[in-house]
Amino acid sequence: MTSREAVTRLHEIDRELQLLEHANALLMWDEETYMPEKSIDERSQQVGLLQAIIHDRLTSPEVGDLLAAAGASESDPRGDAVLPDESRAFLRALHRKHRREVKLPGELVSELVRAAMIGQAVWREARARSDFSHFAPQLRKLVDLTIRKAEYIGFVDHPYDALIDEFEPWATTAQVRSIFAGLEKRLEGLVGRIRAARKVDDAFLEADYPVDKQAEFSRMLLAGMSYDLTRGRLDQSAHPFTTTLGRDDVRITARYNHNFVKTGIFSVIHEAGHALYELGFSESIRGSLLAAGTSLGIHESQSRLWENIIGRSEPFWRYYLPQLARLFPSQLHGVSLERFYRGINKVEPSLIRIEADEVTYSLHIILRFDLETRLIAGELAVDDLPEAWNRRTKELFGILPDNDASGVLQDIHWSMGSFGYFPTYALGNLYGAQFAAAMRAAIPSLDHEIASGNLRVILEWLRREIHVHGAALTATELCERVTGQALSAEFFLTYLEQKYAPIYDL
Repeated sequence: MTSREAVTRLHEIDRELQLLEHANALLMWDEETYMPEKSIDERSQQVGLLQAIIHDRLTSPEVGDLLAAAGASESDPRGDAVLPDESRAFLRALHRKHRREVKLPGELVSELVRAAMIGQAVWREARARSDFSHFAPQLRKLVDLTIRKAEYIGFVDHPYDALIDEFEPWATTAQVRSIFAGLEKRLEGLVGRIRAARKVDDAFLEADYPVDKQAEFSRMLLAGMSYDLTRGRLDQSAHPFTTTLGRDDVRITARYNHNFVKTGIFSVIHEAGHALYELGFSESIRGSLLAAGTSLGIHESQSRLWENIIGRSEPFWRYYLPQLARLFPSQLHGVSLERFYRGINKVEPSLIRIEADEVTYSLHIILRFDLETRLIAGELAVDDLPEAWNRRTKELFGILPDNDASGVLQDIHWSMGSFGYFPTYALGNLYGAQFAAAMRAAIPSLDHEIASGNLRVILEWLRREIHVHGAALTATELCERVTGQALSAEFFLTYLEQKYAPIYDL
């Protein structure tokens, strides 16, 4: 068998795997949106069975043999040098995924999936009750299973390395810790200066904003961002998310708060940023393993860029505030563009991550990274998590959660078994700012285009420079290709300083 023949067969297997993954995603989407609550037990069995089938197919001896026939190895996962670049990128991605999965017993994969499905249901109940003790036994099971997973995959320095690598390939705990240490210090300094400055009024955001009108405005935003509703949907869920159910089926959800209009607006912009990335892969890789974000840090760069750098900018609201005011005339009566812009960019230490401002947001991620690395290392017991959460919250933000729901139970990720996921949110802030700087250099009229409602120019640049590549390039390769240098926190910190200095007269 030639290397080209092996690649052709691997593409056939990969296509079957993608179809199974999309079927699984449909079950998970339904579980988050419309599934009757009493059906969780059988749904967990359905998802567990699908994941076991996917795992068995991916780790089959045939896949290993075909990868070898294509020349892919540990020393050169890209395979035979005579193959086209896209085929070699495909081999690198498949080899990496195969090597990770082949180390995991099928029964552990199924057990983790079932525990996560049940964990999400238990987490929702515990969050509604604000009672961590109700969730603790299931979380303990998830942590134990995750530690076993890390041990099977293997690591050199820290068991968390095996987990973060799933979401941010080739990143290590030590690298992230180093980045976060410098970021935490600089952010705390900026937050301190802002807290000592003049106050910003955002009371108008906490009026009564009917949810049906918020949803109507959300659809306006999606149209402006060119999110195609013939290739997706907008629904509601307890925690906003984006999911890919097919090559032309990328769905998003939002969470609305009728007493805090920012929640719905920015969750929709954020999730649409994710969806536009998933819908923008080149035709040649659509439906394959490469039709995916190259890392979750890059994925988050797309959502955070849209949500904050574009969506919280003054030019954006120069265009969209009149439309929002038409839907909410009494709530926004007398609210000028300047007052609105300052209000949506108010910096204030808060308890809820998804409602945090962009200055303090990364501190929320640093808190979670610190706690989950300690959980996985066996340095922190699950039962001690609420106390540790509250203590770290006090250190970083100077405030304490009122209850478990606004503290340790606010995020869904641990109930899903997604340990290693959180750091990608903060890395996304860094990548997003660095990409935005490159975009601004390429489009000198960017602010004018945004103020005119022409968001298409942004999407076209992102499609051309970032989306089209999918996972054919690694995060590092993509960053250096687009910006000319490796990832640096300086772009993000410079962006924050330049934006918030005039807002707060620093």
